[in-house]
Order: sequence, then C-alpha cells, then structure tokens
Amino acid sequence: MKNQKTLSARQIKEETVKTLAGKIKKAKTLVFADYHGLTALQISDLRRKIKAAGGELVVTKNTLMARALESNQLPDTSNQLTGPTASIFVYEDEIAPLKVTADSAKTLGSPKFKFGFFGRDFIDMTSVELLAKIPSRPELNAQVVGTLSSPIYNFVYVLWANIRNLVSVFDQLSKKGV
Repeated sequence: MKNQKTLSARQIKEETVKTLAGKIKKAKTLVFADYHGLTALQISDLRRKIKAAGGELVVTKNTLMARALESNQLPDTSNQLTGPTASIFVYEDEIAPLKVTADSAKTLGSPKFKFGFFGRDFIDMTSVELLAKIPSRPELNAQVVGTLSSPIYNFVYVLWANIRNLVSVFDQLSKKGV
C-alpha cells in the first residue's frame, strides 16, 4: 500500500514536470518572482491581471520547476530557485505581464523579480526590472507614428507658413492701395 502511494505521488510529480516543460516551451518570456508576503487573495488578483495581459502565474515546487527547466535545456538555475517562487509564463506580449507584476510590486511591495528567460536567454533581476519599464506596445506604436509623422507635419507647416506670409504681404499691399 505504501509503494502504491509513493508511485502515485511520483506519477503526479512527473506529470507536473511535463506540464511545466510544455508551458516553458510555449512561453516567449519566463520570469521568476518571490511572492513572499502576498495573501492568497492578492495572488489570485495578480494571477487574474497577468492572465488578462497574456501570461500565466504558476506557483509550484522549485525542484519540479528546476527539472522542467532542465528538460528544456535551459541553464541550471536551481541555486536561484529558493524560497517562495512564482513563475510567470508570458505567451503573447513579452512585456505586458511583467509590467503588471512590477505595478503590483509598487503598490503591494511584492512580488520581487528574481531572474528569468527572455526567449532562451538568461536575464538577471536587473534586466527583468528594465524590461518591465519598457513602454507598452501601444505606447511604442504611438511613439513610432509620432516620430514618422513629425517631419511631414513640419514640412506642411513650413509650406503653410510661406503661403500665410504671401497672403500677409498681399493684405499689406491692398491696405496701402497698391
């Protein structure tokens, strides 16, 4: 009976590792954060916000996550997977779920980024924090449009100014009776 229980627990762990490995493979960005100090309600709220931003927050055993990372041939980070660690899988916009997490950290004081993977590249805590500060995709699109339209707007303004000056000269001449 004892062997059956152990085998069942082992099968559950193996299935969890497979599931995590699949999520890692699918994720564009993967970040780990220390969620110590958050209540269950706050974690649930953060999980909902991250999901709305195109990501997923998962809390699992560090040893199982380390095995899943290893099965995806990612660098060994088991020495950094310590304490309460939440995994943030980003499937769509690479930055949006990180911004949500960083905003939560500003208001609640937690979670705190540990490290992550951008694609298959390892990124440290500082790099993750810098990624979270990048403007959102709509903001970047607006900046690009503004940058592209600025020279055109300036050109039109210069042309319009010349026409305005010409009209002003004609107006002055007509007032003088010339």
